Amino acid sequence: MTVTLADVAARARVSPATVSRVLNGNYPVAATTRERVLRAVDELDYVLNGPASALAAAASDLVGILVNDIADPFFGIIAGAVQSEIGPGGRAGGERLAVVCNTGGSPERELMYLTLLQRQRAAAVVLTGGAVENPEHTAEMGTKLRRLGEAGTRVVLCGRPPAPDTGAIALTFDNRGGGLKLTEHLLALGHRGIGYIAGPEERTTTRHRLEGHRAALSARGIPDDPQLTLHGPYDRRSGYDATLELLRRAPELTAVVAANDTVALGACAALRDQGLRIPDDVSVAGFDDLPFSMDAVPALTTVRLPLGAAGARAGRIAMGREDAPPGGIATVQGELMVRGSTGVPGAGRGAT
Repeated sequence: MTVTLADVAARARVSPATVSRVLNGNYPVAATTRERVLRAVDELDYVLNGPASALAAAASDLVGILVNDIADPFFGIIAGAVQSEIGPGGRAGGERLAVVCNTGGSPERELMYLTLLQRQRAAAVVLTGGAVENPEHTAEMGTKLRRLGEAGTRVVLCGRPPAPDTGAIALTFDNRGGGLKLTEHLLALGHRGIGYIAGPEERTTTRHRLEGHRAALSARGIPDDPQLTLHGPYDRRSGYDATLELLRRAPELTAVVAANDTVALGACAALRDQGLRIPDDVSVAGFDDLPFSMDAVPALTTVRLPLGAAGARAGRIAMGREDAPPGGIATVQGELMVRGSTGVPGAGRGAT
């Protein structure tokens, strides 16, 4: 049975005109009312007419860019690169309107933005960063992405794992390989007591980077001590607090691997506040190679991800100006950047 606009209105306890206003975005609607309507849309699995939606999407000038945290340079660089590619050369040579949607890491908000972009008949949607690992959310995301594609919206995942059977194109970062390279580098220097500050447990990026770290330890026959792995947000405070806790748990540790460069800065600050020298007493490594990494003192050893190049490629694919990779999936490799924040273990701090 086909769900109608009237069915959505009845479920949301509003008039059909209000539902139309919410879906078209052409009239102000109270936030609570909008939320109620969008929830009804999801619960009833309401979709626009397929052929009409595809036609409308093909004529839209709207492109949505979803990020977890716009204040994080990782996402800002990608979003800026995407936007630089979606303007000139668009339909009839015109400009596209880029809308950056900041989810704040909320799975619910991510789904809401996708619903709104579908209703606005977005020409393309680019989702950036890691995905939330939750079976229910993964299933809902799959449904959303398929609906977007069926409505004529091109979907590109940038720095995100593939979403099978959705039609979405994926440019995925080799986070496992990067994590492996970092820890191999530290092990080659002679480190054995290595603390690991991971990101949020529910994120694919967190799991993949941690898997690379553990694979490097396993290859050397070194047991993975769960006491030396702590999880937290991808921010400086997390790095600072986790480093103090790692020092409490293992005063002899000689190296810290951080979930990203921002976390690594927090780790460096904590070590300095404890009177420890980097890298003489404790080496520190980050991930991403954000712009400030080279300006840290000492400069940060990290894994360089080509964020700008990947974002630009995602933008071109989203606009149909570059072919999708074979099979719709491309793996973007990281490069180990060895700088001053890592060195051989210092005397008296676990040297081997």
